[in-house]
Amino acid sequence: MEKSNIDSNNTADETIVKHEGVVSKITNDVVTISLKGNINCEACNAKAACGVSESNSKEIEVSNSTQPLKLNENVEVLLKKSLGLKAVFWAYVFPFILMLTVLLIASSLFEEWIAGLLSIAVLIPYYLMLYVLRSTFQKAFKLSILKMA
Repeated sequence: MEKSNIDSNNTADETIVKHEGVVSKITNDVVTISLKGNINCEACNAKAACGVSESNSKEIEVSNSTQPLKLNENVEVLLKKSLGLKAVFWAYVFPFILMLTVLLIASSLFEEWIAGLLSIAVLIPYYLMLYVLRSTFQKAFKLSILKMA
């Protein structure tokens, strides 16, 4: 992913992560974008935690009510770097901390195999909670679309 500093309605520049893609589907106010493979991912420090670098075809949905877009149009998807780090925290870091905490507490109360099952089982309500709160997360992790010239 390419990093750059742009000023979009803010007084201070923020680091923005950009990724090129192609509009693959448009429904109502939701645009589905197929992200292109990016050679810049190889040099990125966050590539291990980022799902974009793992394969050449990823699709994301972005709410878009302001720009008229067409199918197969080249666009850039923009995300503030700070929001990307928060997304990594909620998707990877917090579940790991949750599992480890449950494992440590349960291992002092139960046998090891039960503690292991409990530490894995605690992820079920966690990911159900994320699913229920998905609209809140979609509002918090707002992606922007920029038409490419």
